[in-house]
Amino acid sequence: MEKTHAKIANPRQGTTIVRVAVPIPLETLFDYSVPPHSDIPPIGGRVTVPFSGRILVGICVERSPKDPHEKPKDIIESLDIRPILSKELLDLAKWMSNYYFYPLGEVLATILPAQARKGQKLEIKREEVWRIKTGYAASDRAPRQKELLKFLETKGGQATLKEIKAEGFSSSIVKALSEKQLIYIKLPEETYVKALRIRQEAKVPVMNEEQVAVLKNINQNPDGFVATLIEGVTGSGKTEIYLRMIEAVCLKGKQALVLVPEIALTPQTLSRFKKRFGPSGVVTSLHSDLSDSERLQTWLKSENGEVQIVIGTRSAILTPFKDLGLIVVDEEHDSSFKQNEGLRYSARDVAAKRAQDLGIPILFGSATPALETLNNAEKGLYDHLHLKKRVAGAKLPRVKVIDIRGLTLKAGLSNEMLKALELHLNTGNQALIFLNRRGFAPTYLCSSCGWIKTCRKCDSKMTLHRKPDVLVCHHCGCKEPVRSICERCNGQQLKSLGLGTQRTEEALSEIFPEVPLIRIDRDNVKSHLQMQKQLDRINEGTPAILVGTQMLAKGHHFPNVTLVGIVDADSGFLSSDFRAPERTAQLITQVAGRAGRAERSGDVCIQTYQPDNLSLRSLIKNGYGGFARKELGIRKKSRLPPYQAMALIRAESEKGIEASTFLSELTNTINGDLEVLGPVEAPIARIDNRYRYQLLLLATTRAKLHDHVSRIKLDISRISNGNISMRKMKIGRTLKWSIDIDPYDTF
Repeated sequence: MEKTHAKIANPRQGTTIVRVAVPIPLETLFDYSVPPHSDIPPIGGRVTVPFSGRILVGICVERSPKDPHEKPKDIIESLDIRPILSKELLDLAKWMSNYYFYPLGEVLATILPAQARKGQKLEIKREEVWRIKTGYAASDRAPRQKELLKFLETKGGQATLKEIKAEGFSSSIVKALSEKQLIYIKLPEETYVKALRIRQEAKVPVMNEEQVAVLKNINQNPDGFVATLIEGVTGSGKTEIYLRMIEAVCLKGKQALVLVPEIALTPQTLSRFKKRFGPSGVVTSLHSDLSDSERLQTWLKSENGEVQIVIGTRSAILTPFKDLGLIVVDEEHDSSFKQNEGLRYSARDVAAKRAQDLGIPILFGSATPALETLNNAEKGLYDHLHLKKRVAGAKLPRVKVIDIRGLTLKAGLSNEMLKALELHLNTGNQALIFLNRRGFAPTYLCSSCGWIKTCRKCDSKMTLHRKPDVLVCHHCGCKEPVRSICERCNGQQLKSLGLGTQRTEEALSEIFPEVPLIRIDRDNVKSHLQMQKQLDRINEGTPAILVGTQMLAKGHHFPNVTLVGIVDADSGFLSSDFRAPERTAQLITQVAGRAGRAERSGDVCIQTYQPDNLSLRSLIKNGYGGFARKELGIRKKSRLPPYQAMALIRAESEKGIEASTFLSELTNTINGDLEVLGPVEAPIARIDNRYRYQLLLLATTRAKLHDHVSRIKLDISRISNGNISMRKMKIGRTLKWSIDIDPYDTF
């Protein structure tokens, strides 16, 4: 994929040439010369270079190339004396560039933290941590010295200087104890966990027979790369398996990476891991809520081996490690592992590639595995282990389907659902009402003429929100005030139709005025700290109604929730998107799994207008496993992923004709054994005043698909340069296009 400029036979005599990947949307790598008496950058190190009137920070990917470019410019500065990207990460970046058809310079820029991309100095900022020396005696010390030693004991034997001073201890007391060799500054390598510490300070649960069998199976695997799918019902104790595996890896001095799908899960998972593995510094997190400085420090400490366990969301898969020994992908089915703009990578798939390259094991865990993962297990590429029972004897919830055809509903809730709510609340429990639609109402219309409020920038309806009252487009973010007069007929018969979490919350607060309501959606939970605050309220355990979107469905443990009510089970099963039934079944199964996870039994009520829907019936009768087998059969007959490889080429422009013409011209160049669907308008044709078209490509093998897409990329260059109608289009400005390999969202 990498292009080069014209070759030169005799580059400047005695000058070192380096090949640099710069963060621009071109696949070309650029050669630069290193001025005399300047540091020669290491491969994997950063350099500042002049580029088209700008100064950019790039990565040196090769030194003294055999085919240097003509008349290379001088680099400005070599920023690093050692590689900041290892050969392993550079190789992974090259693979991602080739697999996802994305420029290497921009892949590398995606890997680097923001401050590293800006050329800032990379150094670990260490907090001074003081630790008690083993076997110390405090009996004959001065009172304040004894108090400091006691304080350190309460902190697990160590504390930062900042914490020590915050307790009122002066530097002189610290110095006195240090001179007497009773305390000392902890070194970074001392963060490694010791088995005795784990066993003495953490309450390790006793595993049931299924967990023991699964762990035994995993441990019987030979050293090296082995991919294992742990399919376990909700509450079956998958995390305990992860913890045992991670413990074994850490005791060998290696590191572990745990990927979770949402920021919302990070604090909960981080807390559980810290309780198990002890001191801060051993376990850390990486997610988008961290500041640029925090992300850089975690990145550097992981690369230096100063943290053992990194828990993070999608981008954490690109973290450098000194000695990575295990990767865990929890809730591996989740769509948030797929990046849907820019470098459109799947963190789950990149994790598998990285584990394979490193020769280390990888665990995929889910109660509702992705069909691609199940297919890999069926083909024998992954080990497939099962946890069919909940831990501590907890029972799976009872499921009841409520046929709401012809019924009068109150804010979308049937009398049967409301009675179930009342019953569970009266017995001192909590209930969760699930509706995967935020806002107050998805439609705002005039009952006189039928006018519907749509977004002026998108081909979509605007959603009514309350407190404050505003109409919001959930695609472009456009906001407009709520007006009381119809824009078409000037009538005043405006009303809101449909349900959102705000409307459900309002109705339930009127029906159950004495019961606390806790709503969790993207409107009122925008950070992991806000999420933690809401989770703390839930975990108080008092009777409450939880109302929320899929943010509540993913991996949370709510021991006091005994009822889950699913308000609308139909929309996903009726979607034209071929992945919609799979996503809907996963979501229903996951949210239903929040009920009855402790000693209290649970119930699940599912409201539907189509109780005879084949997908819903299959899910209820046969569980997710039975549904997945049926859905895989449908995919196979339809020649859809995972049985064919798929790519989606998208084009968008301010004038729809440009995007349509671009893809049509491209289609005319495609020959061979490739199934081509389109070009067609995207299901939502206009977003933010840009018209969207797409071209779907299917091939029997991934190799064939990549071969075709490689040729298509060459055709794009030829068409844009040689076709008269195409030359008028300013590709990259008015017309933008992208390639999405293994698309998760075809909308």
